[in-house]
This record gives sequence, C-alpha cells and structure tokens, in this order.
Amino acid sequence: MTFTQTLAAAWQKNNSLLCVGLDPDPAKFPAHLHGRDDAIFEFCKGIVDATADLACSFKPQIAYFAARRAEDQLEALIAHIHEKHPGIPVILDAKRGDIGSTAEQYAIEAFERFQADAVTVNPYMGRDSVDPYLAYPDKGVILLCRTSNAGGSDLQFLDVGGEKLYERVARLAAEQWNTTGQIGLVVGATFPAEIARVREIVGDMPLLVPGIGAQGGDIEATVNAGKTGKNATVKASGLMINSSRAILYAGKDENFAAAARRVALETRDAINLYR
Repeated sequence: MTFTQTLAAAWQKNNSLLCVGLDPDPAKFPAHLHGRDDAIFEFCKGIVDATADLACSFKPQIAYFAARRAEDQLEALIAHIHEKHPGIPVILDAKRGDIGSTAEQYAIEAFERFQADAVTVNPYMGRDSVDPYLAYPDKGVILLCRTSNAGGSDLQFLDVGGEKLYERVARLAAEQWNTTGQIGLVVGATFPAEIARVREIVGDMPLLVPGIGAQGGDIEATVNAGKTGKNATVKASGLMINSSRAILYAGKDENFAAAARRVALETRDAINLYR
C-alpha cells in the first residue's frame, strides 16, 4: 500500500490521529539505560511497543540519532516498527531541502537506506527540490508549510501577490505538485486559524501537526480546524497530531514505557473527543 493508504487504514484501525514523535535525548533516559551502546534503540523500542496500538504514525527526528552517531540504531528502529507493528507508517523527520543530484541522495537516504514510509521536506527551493522524493510513488512527502515556531512568520507570512507565502506553498502542493497523491503538509498546532486556512486550500490532504503539549498548541482548536470528513459516517481524520516530549519522558525509571503509554492514551482520547 502507499503511504496515504497505510495512514488512512491506521487512522481507522487504531481510532487515532496521534503521531508519536521519537526525539531520543540520552540525558533524559532512565538510569538503567545509561552507558549502553544500544540505549537509543532500546529506549525508542520501548516507547514504540508501548504505544503502537494508540498511534497512527511514528516520527523519528533524524538529528537526535545522527548527532550521537546512532544512524544504525535508527535503521534498526524503523525495521523493528515495520516488522512488529506493520500498518503504522514511519515519517522520517529530516526537513531536507536541496536540488538536483543532492536531493536525489537525500531521497535515497530516507527511502532506501532508512526505509521510511514518508519524509519531511523543506519546499522553499521550489518544485525541483521536491521532485526527487515524488519519484517514489508509494512514499509520503510532507512539506513544511506553516511551521509551529514563532519565527516562521518572518517568511511564511510575507505577501506574495495577494496571498501569504504559506498559502502559496499549500496551493502549489495541492494543485500543481501533488501529481501522485502522496504529498502532505506540516502546519503547526500553535496556529489553528492557519490550519483552517490550509485545510480550505488543500482539501483532504494529510496534515502533520506538531506543537501540542510542550509547545502549547490547543487540541480542541487543532482538531476542529484541521479534521476532514466532518460530515462522514466514519470519524473525522486528515491529521497526524504529533506529541514527542510529553510522551517520551512521562516516566523516569524502568517503567518509562508504561508511563509513556498512559500519556499516549490520554492524548489520543483527548484528540478523539473532538473528532
């Protein structure tokens, strides 16, 4: 199945719009993992196994692995998810942005080396910086659109011919670039009005929404602004609402995975109140 098909199935099977972000910081790991060569893998594996039935996707952030020379553990983690929890797509949060042969190499890295189901991409170098990822028709390409950080407004709110730059990105993605139906967009939970505007522009395109929890995004506002299928007989979907730190570091001891599950369950159910 394609990324979008797998994601749609996970929304329904797990009754979830929750994306669990995997941003492993060894300084915050439980004591029993300190000093282990495979600590990052073991920590993330524990989180994944405890939350897989509550999530619609997992999102490992590549910098947390690469900074500690743990790319091999990232490969092993994604392989573990695919083997033990098939049907839950993995989004490699890499935010790559380049053109030509370099972008082709980044696509190979994401889809052939790491075997990710989707990758985040910075589209602000234009269509030719996105095309190499679209050459993999079964994979997802999730473009930065309206990001959750305050500084995003420095550029994304610039006027470009009567619309804001983030609106132009959304329109290009939906109308010209999405030739294989595999594109999604990143829109931050800290800006629900912009989520609603992007949804108006792009229709049912999947949105990856960071910013709830530690960044202060409101769950009710996020779901109401971005959900699709509002008049359908099945529950609304269309969103991957990411939570990372609140879930990962809910526990401090050997029971960290159980604590993560508890918070993931609470978060999923809080999201579902507004579906």
